[in-house]
Amino acid sequence: MAYKSLQDCIDDLDKSGQLIRIKEEVDPYLEMAAIHLRIFEAKGKAILFEKVKGSNYQAVSNLFGTTERSQFLFRNTLPNVKKMIALKSDPMSALKNPLKNISVAFAAFKALPKKVSSHHFEKIKISDVPQIQCWEKDGGAFVTLPIVYSEDADKTGVMHSNLGMYRIQLSGNEYIQDKEIGLHYQLHRGIGVHQTKWNNLGKPMKVSIFIGGPPSHSFAAVMPLPEGLSELTFAGALGGRRFRYLYDEDGFCLSTDSDFVITGEVYQNEVKPEGPFGDHLGYYSLKHDFPLMRVNNVYAKKNAIWSFTVVGRPPQEDTAFGNMIHEMTGSAISTEIPGLHEVHAVDAAGVHPLLLAIGSERYTPYYTNKQPQELLTIANHILGTGQLSLAKFLFIANKSDDEHLKTHDEEKFFQHILERIDLSRDIHFQTKTTIDTLDYSGDGLNTGSKVIIAACGEKKRDLLDKLPNDFILPNSFKNPKLVTKGILAVELDNEQISELANAVKEMPNINGIPLIIICDDADFLAADFNNFLWVTFTRSNPSHDMYGINERIENKHWCCDTLIIDARIKPHHAPVLEKNLTVEKRVDAILKSYL
Repeated sequence: MAYKSLQDCIDDLDKSGQLIRIKEEVDPYLEMAAIHLRIFEAKGKAILFEKVKGSNYQAVSNLFGTTERSQFLFRNTLPNVKKMIALKSDPMSALKNPLKNISVAFAAFKALPKKVSSHHFEKIKISDVPQIQCWEKDGGAFVTLPIVYSEDADKTGVMHSNLGMYRIQLSGNEYIQDKEIGLHYQLHRGIGVHQTKWNNLGKPMKVSIFIGGPPSHSFAAVMPLPEGLSELTFAGALGGRRFRYLYDEDGFCLSTDSDFVITGEVYQNEVKPEGPFGDHLGYYSLKHDFPLMRVNNVYAKKNAIWSFTVVGRPPQEDTAFGNMIHEMTGSAISTEIPGLHEVHAVDAAGVHPLLLAIGSERYTPYYTNKQPQELLTIANHILGTGQLSLAKFLFIANKSDDEHLKTHDEEKFFQHILERIDLSRDIHFQTKTTIDTLDYSGDGLNTGSKVIIAACGEKKRDLLDKLPNDFILPNSFKNPKLVTKGILAVELDNEQISELANAVKEMPNINGIPLIIICDDADFLAADFNNFLWVTFTRSNPSHDMYGINERIENKHWCCDTLIIDARIKPHHAPVLEKNLTVEKRVDAILKSYL
């Protein structure tokens, strides 16, 4: 379906019974987000808010709330997009099968951005748009589904531009209302390269922020495309409609299919505090200095619709983005990294904290005693690739040990690793390095550590699926619970982790529990494997929070007999996101007739 606008998309969803219209006036402060979360959690429909308190504009959310709905939106274009990405990763296949791939080439040509001569925008102010605040401790109103456009100072023009989804703070903190907004971008984002180049020229970087428009534009902003493939061209291919644009009288690029466009300039060394903001790890990202954007103009179509999402502990709407990205890219990343079969940024753990991967030990088939070799090369390649380099924990397995193993079956994957890991050899740290900006488990903003855990070969142990009858812990350790085979969660009242290590190493069958998690609530971890993934990998910094039974250093290599991860909340961690109970009661009343 080639949508010309966001309204076209909404009409299509409405006709197909995939849209809820909220007719009551709804408060953008917490209420809209709470309604969104309630409907998303019920795997519900897209939501059109017809009356937004304090604004004349309607708003829409949950467009991409399920993978099935995302597939529906792009039902006519997905096959060619998948082929286009595959060809970019393997161009020789186009030469081998030119007739088979001619439709892809034609689709790519038709997807090239199209410059137009006029637009139908009117000028408004920042304060005119819906001022949506999703979480109680947020620093103000934010754009949560922005499409941020910037150009390369060395190669200006749309074909060398960058589209990214970097959150935008519209109000609060020290921003001058209607004149300044906050632009939050993090490590390994293309806009950072652009700003560095503009800084070197001593010129401000012009930025345009598009909100709304055809849904393909939002996907293009989050898609990790192969080098050299334009996001605007991808938006055209995925949407079945060329990306239409022009430049206004001040030289800013306007997406003429967008509902809103905010233009402005970012000057070197101009920053202001941005945040806090409820983020996708399930915590608040705190207040920090980020680039200040001086607002030039704000444009809106007549009857424009504000598009937004809610960010919080996964799964959220952006989970469907991840699923669609995986479906579109297929094996592209394994083509870029030799020996890699698949890599999975685990959504339940907040995406960046945890990667699971499967590679191959191909070069030494004559070895009878397998050990990770090529797996370590692959792992280092993964941690040197774009945003994958933000990961803290990377577990990698050998494909030939189990041809049916899949990274997306997380529980089985962990059991596979724990059955095979040699804890005296297979744990490899990288300390004092970079992690995700939103992750507060490390030493400071963007700083922390990484660990590679690579395992291959035959099973070394049988994992326990129940605790032995004689399993007794010291008094300071409480409520031991098996999360799954081989993983024990236990609570601790004080800092004496060594006390646990000394007590447990004397117990029989402890080899069947190679991983122990120290946590605040063992029942919570054991209740659902996703709880284990979220708590363990968002609340721990490998270099500081990994301990071991009989831990030791052999030739500068840290090792142990049983691995312990301290996943308790620490004083320096960011607060957990919590719903406002008063707002929840109001939402109960609003949604009575809808759910």
